[in-house]
Amino acid sequence: MEFVIKISQFLLSLSLLIVLHELGHFIPAKLFKTKVEKFYLFFDVKYSLFKKKVGETVYGIGWLPLGGYVKIAGMIDESMDKEQMAQPPQPWEFRSKPAWQRLIIMLGGVTVNFILAYVIYVFMSFSYGDSDVKVSSLKDGYWIENPILVDLGFKTGDKVLAINEQPIINDSDIGLHIIGAEKITIERENTQQTIELPEDFLGQLSSSGSRDLFEFRIPFMVGEVSDSSLNKSKDIKPGDLILAINGEPLKYFDQFENRVVNLKGEQVEVTLLREDDTITRQLQLDEDGKLGIFPRNNPKKFEELGYFDIIRKEYSFAESFGAGWTKFSKTIINYGDQLKAIFNPSTGAYKGLGGFKAIYDQFPSAWSWSYFWGLTAFLSVMLAVLNLLPIPALDGGHVMFLLFEIVSGKKPSEKFLERAQIVGFFILIALVLFANGNDIFKALTN
Repeated sequence: MEFVIKISQFLLSLSLLIVLHELGHFIPAKLFKTKVEKFYLFFDVKYSLFKKKVGETVYGIGWLPLGGYVKIAGMIDESMDKEQMAQPPQPWEFRSKPAWQRLIIMLGGVTVNFILAYVIYVFMSFSYGDSDVKVSSLKDGYWIENPILVDLGFKTGDKVLAINEQPIINDSDIGLHIIGAEKITIERENTQQTIELPEDFLGQLSSSGSRDLFEFRIPFMVGEVSDSSLNKSKDIKPGDLILAINGEPLKYFDQFENRVVNLKGEQVEVTLLREDDTITRQLQLDEDGKLGIFPRNNPKKFEELGYFDIIRKEYSFAESFGAGWTKFSKTIINYGDQLKAIFNPSTGAYKGLGGFKAIYDQFPSAWSWSYFWGLTAFLSVMLAVLNLLPIPALDGGHVMFLLFEIVSGKKPSEKFLERAQIVGFFILIALVLFANGNDIFKALTN
């Protein structure tokens, strides 16, 4: 069931982004009376799952979910239709239109993606508002489990004060500033110190296989008792809080392992908080020192218990436009920083480049509309920015040649454009293979 939910969200998001991107090309092409021969969701290599011709355009769904396309008559694209290009230009063809019209057609896809992302952020601001955790409210700092951070000298209990001299006020600030970070200022036992990060910090994180950096220190709340647990028949309920083991207080989940390190295979007395009552249960640790209990994360309850303060902000419909713009612009800047890091080999960030599996993994196993729309907005920005890269097989490559034509007044020859398209296609294939190869490598090694 988990797979069905994740793949459904993945395909729905991907389909929405592809269809709207291609509509961005299709609509201005039709407005400028340019013939559009095909409009496809996914690629129809050899055959289609569905197709229907309406007017002069064949609309269809391919079987290969790696993207989509519109085939515009008289345009040198991935179809490499040399037979059509060998014929004299026709008035309805792309190549016969003025350069400014061709430029608008080519920019239509990324424009729609940017607009879509902004609109999503506006309505998310209006519908869900914003919530964040004030780092100053984390009285005992963060839980540090990532091996890369541990090796650099971070410890559980550290409070993050600044990244590259940029003060960290809210927890989300860490994600915004960690890319390109050179040093992190922390507070440990009331003393400030700075930890220098290696140049290939992002590459090390990618190689570690761990996505978690600074995690909240939360209590051990019971989520689910495993069917194989030795405590399956004991009176333990979801939502119970483990307060102590053998009378020794357990404030945080991250303290559990140290509490039972010398008690493996033994029976322990566990003090539980159930609603407003304190109860005790005799529970059995297995040979690995586990209770066979999956923990639960309940931020609202943890806030009530005083573990941290959640800042909530709601927006009126008018205010949501400004809030949406802030999120939209921050996303573009943040993704731009990611691309800079990826194309700088010394950072090692290219190791974190992922393909379709990496995107699929971002979707939660339980359906969440707020998460779905937030991730779709980010992917829309990502799709727009990547398409603007000056690679001939992408929209950015076509835009690059069109801008040259507009500025110089000289149109590149069709032979040159065909060769550039082939080169760009191989570059694009290499990038796709590398990104998805990274996914396969991580799946085999982690």
